[in-house]
Amino acid sequence: MAVSVRRTLQMAVALALATGVSAASAAPAKSSASTPDIPIPDVKYTKFTLKNGLTVLVHEDHKTPVVAVNTWYHVGSKNEKPGKTGFAHLFEHLMFGGSDNFKKTYLSAMQSVGATNLNGTTNQDRTNYFQNVPTSMLDYALFAESDRMGHLLGTVDKKTLDLQRGVVQNEKRQGENQPYGKVYEQLLANSYPVGHPYSWTVIGKMEDLDAASMTDVQEWFKTNYGPNNTVLVLSGDITPELARQKVEQYYGHIPPGPPLVKHEAWIAKRTGTRRVTMQEPVPQSRIYRTWNVPGVNTPEEALLELGGQVLGGGKTSRLYKRLVYKDQIATSAVGGNNGSEIGGLFSMMLTARPGADVAKMERIADEELKAMLKNGPTEEELRLAKTTILAQYTRMMERVGGFGGKSDLLAACQTYTGNPDCYKDYLQRVKDATPASVKKAMNDWLSDGDLVVQVDPFPTGLAAGKPGVDRSKEPALGKPMALKLPEMQKTTLSNGLKVVLAERHEAPVVNFQLLVDSGYASDANDKPGVASLAMRMLEEGTKTRKSLEIGEAFEGMGAQFGASANLDSGIVYMNALKATLPQALNLYSDLILNPSFPQNEFERLQKDRLAAIAREKTVPESLAARIVPSILYGQNHPYAKPFTGTGTEEAVKRMTRDDLAKYHATWFKPNNATLLVVGDTTLAEVKPMLEKAFASWRAGEVPKKVLTKVAAPEKSVVYLVDRPGAPQSVIVGAQLSTPRNDPDALPLEIVNDVFGGTFNSRINMNLRENKHWSYGVRSNLQAALGQRPFMSVSPVQTDKTRESLQELVREYRDIVSGKPITAEELKGAVDNRTLGLPGGFETAGQLTSAYTNIVQYGLPDDYYNTYTQKATSLTPAQANALAARSFTPDRLVWVVIGDMSKVEAGIRALNIGEVRKIDADGKPVQ
Repeated sequence: MAVSVRRTLQMAVALALATGVSAASAAPAKSSASTPDIPIPDVKYTKFTLKNGLTVLVHEDHKTPVVAVNTWYHVGSKNEKPGKTGFAHLFEHLMFGGSDNFKKTYLSAMQSVGATNLNGTTNQDRTNYFQNVPTSMLDYALFAESDRMGHLLGTVDKKTLDLQRGVVQNEKRQGENQPYGKVYEQLLANSYPVGHPYSWTVIGKMEDLDAASMTDVQEWFKTNYGPNNTVLVLSGDITPELARQKVEQYYGHIPPGPPLVKHEAWIAKRTGTRRVTMQEPVPQSRIYRTWNVPGVNTPEEALLELGGQVLGGGKTSRLYKRLVYKDQIATSAVGGNNGSEIGGLFSMMLTARPGADVAKMERIADEELKAMLKNGPTEEELRLAKTTILAQYTRMMERVGGFGGKSDLLAACQTYTGNPDCYKDYLQRVKDATPASVKKAMNDWLSDGDLVVQVDPFPTGLAAGKPGVDRSKEPALGKPMALKLPEMQKTTLSNGLKVVLAERHEAPVVNFQLLVDSGYASDANDKPGVASLAMRMLEEGTKTRKSLEIGEAFEGMGAQFGASANLDSGIVYMNALKATLPQALNLYSDLILNPSFPQNEFERLQKDRLAAIAREKTVPESLAARIVPSILYGQNHPYAKPFTGTGTEEAVKRMTRDDLAKYHATWFKPNNATLLVVGDTTLAEVKPMLEKAFASWRAGEVPKKVLTKVAAPEKSVVYLVDRPGAPQSVIVGAQLSTPRNDPDALPLEIVNDVFGGTFNSRINMNLRENKHWSYGVRSNLQAALGQRPFMSVSPVQTDKTRESLQELVREYRDIVSGKPITAEELKGAVDNRTLGLPGGFETAGQLTSAYTNIVQYGLPDDYYNTYTQKATSLTPAQANALAARSFTPDRLVWVVIGDMSKVEAGIRALNIGEVRKIDADGKPVQ
């Protein structure tokens, strides 16, 4: 469950997955810019409306036995009233607590039947609930969704309201505990006049949440949650005929709600400049600048989004080129348009390099904006922007579900426009835009009326009918669906590079993922961070291409590129459109084989890396990921480096571009790598391309990494990191576990699901659902070739730190001996994993991730095809025996990050183990 705020602060292109898209209007004259021939997607659908007003859209996609159930209620935070803010989101949480005939925690119940992409979100304009379920579980999902639409209020009582109120307030604390976490509230309050429906945040004010009453709950539900205010999309392995039958059966009896008044557009355009200055515990100064603009479904929307892409949409944008790349006064500089239903915000976000002149940064950004207003974008800039948006929509066609799949596309269009095809009009408008039309829209809306928020660090100082289904009992559960992944076809190039191909032809995209056996573990102990920085620099220059040229080339082909590292591997990723595959592969191989690590780019990224490390030290979870590894593994182990991969400030300062070139020369050998290819191609087609692209790559010897085994500490130790004023404490419990390819790895992950790996795990149900001291806690086994880090992470409210730590200690001991895993718990965890398998292999990216696990960690080729059989054979006795030998409750490393003036005494009083105070670098503090 989450607040879905518009992506104003991220400045991404606002697409249909979050905001809806534009309706048709008179198209401007076509541009002479030549955009790649990327066709506008066509999502086929059948539409019908029940007598009670429920609008239903059905899309068929039978590639996997999964159906997306995506429900959009046309109500969000703009439907609230001043003094009752945050209620739309609070009510979203209440919808997960069970209903009159479905008396279960919704997330737990749906996970138990294999639901994936399962969540609910609220934004200013709508609240949605979505899940992908195995086809055999569709009746179960429709029963549950329809029951909370038509039969909710008998279950929601004062206790439930208070519990979810506490969860939401902890969500708010958790958000405000992050750097810049309080900015959005100030930004909205100053962007819109008092009383404007967008002038408050979706999560609302603490005092308003405290004031929410049962009367509010009942009125909100009766007013806004009727079927006549709802769009239901069923997308995937289903036919329209079957969908109509089932929807009539489960939803037909629910009466409509009252007629609703629709908000009219209220752009609230401002004049002049308004400025707000804030001081927060942040590592770098940041400038936010916004303008009030028209919202979605307006003639200006696509034009402003194209202008935003040119101005601040990525490495090819003007802000990036000037501020980050050329002048190197900022570590990030982004901008873009973000439309909502009755208005929008066009925004820039500029993050200053530490020590930089913030006023100069702001002045330069303004120069770039004024240049755009004066001259508009160039033909080539506009071509790149168009290609980026068209490629994003092409990739959406891989997924049926929520968070950006085809069902979201249809639901957004229907909810906001009544036309499920409206995205086609929007994309046609993108294609038809000209430099002149983009320039005009930007001048109309961005030449006046801006808000500047500067954030600086603290000074260093119908009548109801008869139900169509018996609601006295739930539908019989279906069985796990058969999983048969595309075959891993294997070949080896003439230079020794191993190639693994999996064909997937439903969308015209192809994934490439090169795995190089190296990773953080290949870094010298005194040079942590080399591997990840070297991978980051692959796209910063080759022998024949410069950094910005590379970004422009990928964007011009509609391709996506990324290079990164994890504990054991360097990873080079590309997602290419079928239409531009040969050109994209040529560029991809050039970056892999011929990186030049230019000195000027290294110096720029070295500064960015130092700034990134400073930011990590201000985010509690990232801080824990930095200091825990050396405590767990000891200073000299290959894994004893920050799990963020960024290294240490001291090491980065000493680093040279020659260190990065040496890393590449040492580890990048074809005989030390595997290339995964997943998507719309065949071995016969792609192998000749690969032979040509990698013809110059030569095999050679590579060093061996030695992953020595580390013993657990003799007893638990508690490390304290002071963060004065923090509204939450973050409690980390850490230990070492067996490698990813250990025979017990799969059953141990199931045992961890019982303990802390899922929403309905023991520790989350305890600290979130029962105690409501946290927005959510979790535990995770990180994949590794050597001993894996096994960590629980628990953000809790400050005044419950001691009690939360006490509960966690008890939970660790209970899983070993005090409270054996029951047959019911085990079945729930096994069902969640096995029934949910089909939903994890929908896209080329998901398949690539799965095959990456197989290749990187030496798992059997049939690992996922035999997964269900292995998981279902696990017995409670085996699970408990495994827990007893895998968890070390009295030999844990505990790290608590919070305001020690408020929590230290309580932690010490627990007598868990020796208490040691350390700083943000993990060094002792006296």
